[in-house]
Amino acid sequence: MNELASATGVPKSTILYYIGQGLLPHPRKTSPNMAYYDPACVERIRLIQQMQERHRLTLSEIKRCLDDTDRGAELGVYLKLNEEVFGPGGTRRLLDAEAFCRETGLNESQLEELQRTRLLLPLDEGRFDAEDVRMGRMYLDALHFGIRARDLSYYADLGEKIVDQEMALRNRMTGLLPYQQDAAATTRMVKNARMCRAYIIDRLFQHRVAAMKDLKETPTPESEEREPWLD
Repeated sequence: MNELASATGVPKSTILYYIGQGLLPHPRKTSPNMAYYDPACVERIRLIQQMQERHRLTLSEIKRCLDDTDRGAELGVYLKLNEEVFGPGGTRRLLDAEAFCRETGLNESQLEELQRTRLLLPLDEGRFDAEDVRMGRMYLDALHFGIRARDLSYYADLGEKIVDQEMALRNRMTGLLPYQQDAAATTRMVKNARMCRAYIIDRLFQHRVAAMKDLKETPTPESEEREPWLD
């Protein structure tokens, strides 16, 4: 155990927890105070750590991937899906609330309001990454302009409905597929969903602006027909 902990940099308690969860094989005990671990445990522990830190997988997800030795290809496609959803792996610099406010210029009450209206959605509770910081700075600019957080809350409300529909579609299309095919199909659907969101919303906005005759004019929704006498 001491050698394994030294080779991996992982505490004994964590190694014992991995064993208890079935992520590592039980050692071969030769006496009450002596047990031998397979050298392959070193690479297995490093893989578990990488999957947790770089790909945000839970231990139950990791166990499902590692349980079957024939699942090597499945593990690869799962990691590819995870990277498509969350972005490239790698160590992320995470800030606590105080450091986040320093980086963005937001104060504590503004931060609380942005989170309450779901305009700021950190992946780790109470910890903020670079994308959160970029949005925080943008929101600060909007607040200085006079826009309130609740004025933008429709993004979260409508976004929730879009995601609900996307997830329902994914479940319908992939529900009967084997695990590996499900992950591969979901990866494609994630890419397509991002393209649809950006394209359709931008195009709707562009059509509305194109329908305006003047910058101060409120554009008429295309679904409404203008009365002839208004022309």
